[in-house]
Amino acid sequence: MRTAYRTCPICDAVCGLRLTLDEDGRVASVRGDREDPFGRGYICPKGASLGRLDEDPDRLRNPLVRKDGEWREVGWKEAFAAVDEGLTRVVDAHGRRATAVYFGNPTFHTMAGILFRGPLAQALGTPNVFSASSIDQLPKQVACGLMLGDAMAIAVPDLDRTDYLLILGANPAESHGSLCAAPDFPGRLRALRERGGRLVVIDPRRTRTADLADEHLFIRPGSDAYLLLGIVHTLFAEDLATVDIEVEGLDELRRLVADFPPHAVAPACGIPGDVIVRLARELAAAPSAAVYTRVGTCTTEFGTVVQWLVDAINILTGNFDRPGGVMFTKPATAEPWRTGEPFTMGRWRSRVRGLPEALGELPLAALAEEIETPGEGQIRALVTVAGNPVLSAPNGARLDRALQGLEFMVCVDPYLNETTRHADVILPPPRILQMPHYDFLLLTVTVRNYARFSPAILPLEPGRPSEGEIMARLVQIAAGRGPDADPEALSEAMLDGMLTAAVTTPGSPFEGRDAKELRAELDGDCPEERILDAMLRLGPYGLSLAELRARPHGIDLGALRPRLAELLCIDRVRLAPRPLADDVVRLRERLDAPVADMVLIGRRQLRSNNSWLHNVPTLVGGSNRCTLQVNPVDVARLGLGDLARVRSAAGEVVVEVEPTDSIMPGVVSLPHGWGHEGTGQRVAVEHPGVNANALTDDAVVETVSGNAVFNGVPVVVEPVTAPGGVHDREGERERAGVR
Repeated sequence: MRTAYRTCPICDAVCGLRLTLDEDGRVASVRGDREDPFGRGYICPKGASLGRLDEDPDRLRNPLVRKDGEWREVGWKEAFAAVDEGLTRVVDAHGRRATAVYFGNPTFHTMAGILFRGPLAQALGTPNVFSASSIDQLPKQVACGLMLGDAMAIAVPDLDRTDYLLILGANPAESHGSLCAAPDFPGRLRALRERGGRLVVIDPRRTRTADLADEHLFIRPGSDAYLLLGIVHTLFAEDLATVDIEVEGLDELRRLVADFPPHAVAPACGIPGDVIVRLARELAAAPSAAVYTRVGTCTTEFGTVVQWLVDAINILTGNFDRPGGVMFTKPATAEPWRTGEPFTMGRWRSRVRGLPEALGELPLAALAEEIETPGEGQIRALVTVAGNPVLSAPNGARLDRALQGLEFMVCVDPYLNETTRHADVILPPPRILQMPHYDFLLLTVTVRNYARFSPAILPLEPGRPSEGEIMARLVQIAAGRGPDADPEALSEAMLDGMLTAAVTTPGSPFEGRDAKELRAELDGDCPEERILDAMLRLGPYGLSLAELRARPHGIDLGALRPRLAELLCIDRVRLAPRPLADDVVRLRERLDAPVADMVLIGRRQLRSNNSWLHNVPTLVGGSNRCTLQVNPVDVARLGLGDLARVRSAAGEVVVEVEPTDSIMPGVVSLPHGWGHEGTGQRVAVEHPGVNANALTDDAVVETVSGNAVFNGVPVVVEPVTAPGGVHDREGERERAGVR
């Protein structure tokens, strides 16, 4: 037996793990790393199953190439040649605008995934860049860009020091935080209350997080903006605002909220006016306070407005960039994505619907129509990296059909899943334990400054390329250099650019040094590690890869400290950015609009993470099931039995009913990432569930950012009956994937 240490790569919590491996390299046990100064030994069911995920027998070990409609396992040289032939054929025939690339959520959890995203998109030379950002966090980043000039400047709750935490549309007890990395989020919430603080959760469901709170309030899905406008109105009306940073637009914000007093917004959001007033007073009176929100509000019709109002409240209560409020992490690496240039968006638009670019990407909701619609620039070739958009994109059934019409598709993915089954070539990355790990982006949103590097635990098999080499070869092929071009030439060019900038930038600690000498000093067993070493040396703490290797449990870099002045890319914080102020007009017009009888929301699950954990036997069953949560009042009112048919403008599903008073009347909830069929994931196919995104409409996007709308979707819920009116339970249970 031997022991190894690793940061868990499954979710955003960056927990430290202690793995025990037998003499054959198999994982015998996974426990929390008690010596990790950040995680302190915390582990969740997902992390405990890391060994089973890594050793999943259904993971692809070798490339697959489709020949005459059949999959054939081939060698790597043949696979890269097939990629080169396919991409070149499409580019030669239709131009580079006929190509597209999609990056899935797991690219944020691997070193090569994040380092080579940008180079691959640039090499393809196409405006058709898509990612999971526009089905998840884009409204938050757009709001930060409009307010601060930097879309990457995301403030996180100073969780361990705040006196009052208000959470909307987030369930960190199950998600473990999102755009707010904190191992043992539930323990930190309990600690907040134990030190005399107050926790309030506002959510259409009484979640695990709500169970930990002092107070839980139901809210109508999609109405969070009205609640927040009522709070801001109260802060102004009762002279409770305390702004201690340089801002512009204070009077404009006061004017914008004038039409949203608490008594006026109460019917729209379902929270009484006197409660809204009390929340405003509590936030203003607390010694320190933070408002935090995530996916549940990002994926609504007014998601960007909500993100703006959250930070507006943090600013108005004097809790922005302040201990105990919301603050900015100072990561150990240099931040090359921070250019100092103010944020802009809409530099180009999608061909069919004219949806705006943001952060160099188009909304994923546009992908299917861009493939289907003939004309100049029609997408005919697609590259996907670590994603399953057939299950994660809005109107997944439409995208599933659209992918069948592509002329060429290549996927970097460990599984034959609902998306990759349409590919011509699948390039599987190595096993998790064969890859080094450092969280470049997640360590920019930790609730404490911290760094940890995990070297590869197991060696690569002879002839097996690393994930970095796979990605680099894809970049070289996309750039037209062919499948035999040196993959390390790419990383060397990246290092050269980074080090040259470091020695020529005035004020840099390396100003005047020789870039070649700096390059010679870099450590690392692979290109990704050498890039990490450079970023650490150029970072604010002057660390190196060797120092992180010597401290395998991680390094505590201290509590968060004010750094707004370092990040602001405009003269002062904008409290009333024009695109958001314009959307308030739409909110005012909708204030008295009738509401749907039933609406759909998503659901986080403790033992699940999107679609790629449903093939792990130890995580199947229990609470990890695809069910429709319905309030018992609605079950009786609608005459529901074991199954329900749910219909929307986009499609319909038949799903198992789970009556529970944890969800408010008028709302139903489905978890995402289910709907498995026709793949090589045997466990997942045995527990298929239904695809919630058969119900979400790709024609409906959040106005400002273009993000998909998954919460507050109007639906019709009805009992399942056969044509004669008799409940056809057995037939429908089979079609719903219920065993």
